Amino acid sequence: MYKLPNLPYAYNALEPVIDARTMEIHHTKHHQAYVDKLNAAVEKYPDLQAKSVEELLMNLVEVPAEVRTAVQNHGGGHANHSLFWTILAPVDANKVKDQPEGNLAAEVNKVFGSFDQLMEEFNTAALNRFGSGWAWLVVNQDQKLQVFSTSNQESPLSMGQIPILTLDVWEHAYYLSYQNRRPDYIKAFWQIVNWSEVNRRFMAAMK
Repeated sequence: MYKLPNLPYAYNALEPVIDARTMEIHHTKHHQAYVDKLNAAVEKYPDLQAKSVEELLMNLVEVPAEVRTAVQNHGGGHANHSLFWTILAPVDANKVKDQPEGNLAAEVNKVFGSFDQLMEEFNTAALNRFGSGWAWLVVNQDQKLQVFSTSNQESPLSMGQIPILTLDVWEHAYYLSYQNRRPDYIKAFWQIVNWSEVNRRFMAAMK
């Protein structure tokens, strides 16, 4: 059965970008609820329980129709949040860089022209997502970097994409500190991106 992953940092580690109370509620309430509902959805399907959540999302057509929507919604919520926690890190952590390096930096420059242009396209995707959803940087099926957004808990995995960077733009992710100021939250996000982890995911996706 699926479990809530531990965070690799304390709830207050991302302050002032994301406050401790938001992180605690987001992790222990919202993410836990997706895990619980995913487990409930697959309770009668031992073959589904044996698969990782990523495998479920990449092969939704193989999930029985009566639980497919629940697996897509709650499995997506579980997978999306699990990724999100890993690509965040405290501002002062040594592993956090201001921008991509190495092969990832080269690919960013090749596809977007510059890191600033990548940030602009990503910010636009996050800002223009109507209602709840996520902004993504993925390695697409052509092994090219691509930016887009999805609604609710849709996962790029179900579209054949490999996500390497994401931002949760559901209001519960930022409302205690930013209220309706989503642009401020998006701008602050870049201070806590764990580029070491993003680069690791990029290199794995390109193999």
